[in-house]
Amino acid sequence: MLILGGDSARCLRLSVPRWAVFAMAVVGLSALGLLVGDWLALRLAGDSVALHRELADLRIAAASFERRVPEMRAEVESWRDTHGRIWSAFGPEDAARRGINGIGGGALARQTDSPAERGGSRSSAGDLDRLVGAISEEGQNLRALERLLRRAGRMLASLPSRWPLQGVINSEFGSRTSPWTGVAEFHSGIAIVVPPGTPVHAPGAGVVAFAGAQGHYGLTIVLDHGDELRTLYAHLSRTAVVAEQKVQRGQLIGYSGNSGKSSGPHLHYEIALQGRPVNPRAYLWE
Repeated sequence: MLILGGDSARCLRLSVPRWAVFAMAVVGLSALGLLVGDWLALRLAGDSVALHRELADLRIAAASFERRVPEMRAEVESWRDTHGRIWSAFGPEDAARRGINGIGGGALARQTDSPAERGGSRSSAGDLDRLVGAISEEGQNLRALERLLRRAGRMLASLPSRWPLQGVINSEFGSRTSPWTGVAEFHSGIAIVVPPGTPVHAPGAGVVAFAGAQGHYGLTIVLDHGDELRTLYAHLSRTAVVAEQKVQRGQLIGYSGNSGKSSGPHLHYEIALQGRPVNPRAYLWE
């Protein structure tokens, strides 16, 4: 329909039935619904693929864990056995105090992969909890062992296990014939023949208890290694330490000589435990 207005302007007016407008709206909404549906379907399909991929990865990881559990359990069990053998060297009292009861252990006994052979299925979470608990326990054992070995290391460092110098043993510890009287006498150390001025080194860490002249021993050094263990170095020509000085294993303490009552240049080396001389060879590991 064409209508002319008062200003001669043309206006075009279309008359559309209501049912047609409604029909177009319905068609538009239907098309929009189809588009939204397609978008959602594509989105869900993509999420489903990603979810399936994640589930597959999780299944692979779980299967790998199931295969490795027996190996890890056996490894932890070997730790317990090793700790038991190490602690046994320190005596049954120490082992009992730390719950080491010999080889084996019910909670960590090795089991097979097959649930049928194990007499029933086990959950991965349960296996993991048991392994975590066992590893935590072994961690505590290792820390206790480390503390003990640290103390033992300090004790070993103080033991006179090294030779104070290298030379020929001219007279052993114990009974011998006196070079002056020709009769049997007790020799409280070992005589190491070396040229005068040979450096003498501390065979273990300690504190200088004495450094100076001492009767027949001549110029002498005495080291206190703790636990009532002392070493004596006699017939020296010179000392390199003073009383109450701390010395480390291998440190220079003096020089061999021929002072005091001596038939020739040598070092008289003596070890006393609780005030009684003992054979130095029992301590000479190196």
